[in-house]
Amino acid sequence: MFISTAYAQAAGGADGAGALMQFAPLILIFVVFYFLLIRPQQKKQKEHKAMLGAIRRGDKIVTAGGLIGTVAKVIGDDELSVEIADGVKVKVARGMVSSVLSKTEPAKSDAKDDKEEDEEETKKD
Repeated sequence: MFISTAYAQAAGGADGAGALMQFAPLILIFVVFYFLLIRPQQKKQKEHKAMLGAIRRGDKIVTAGGLIGTVAKVIGDDELSVEIADGVKVKVARGMVSSVLSKTEPAKSDAKDDKEEDEEETKKD
């Protein structure tokens, strides 16, 4: 009655491309969030976990509470003994280490390596 038949026929239903275009901004926002927020955070978390796994005796560390000290002993997988002053040692959870200030050189593991180096030096002389 009030709407002409030609106008009513032209207003067909939504097609598949229109529905995809409605979700395009949502997909774009997710992609931007992934590359700007999620991926860098995962990378940083992986690096921090590797740093925590590499802590050994003699390393100078900073805890999450701000204490700076030297690792005196690695007690277990999740606990360290840290010397924060002369003769003052505290136990710190490994997860609470925020950064490593200085690393120590790894100790030689085998006496076999020492023998090989001695042999090489005697051959040079």
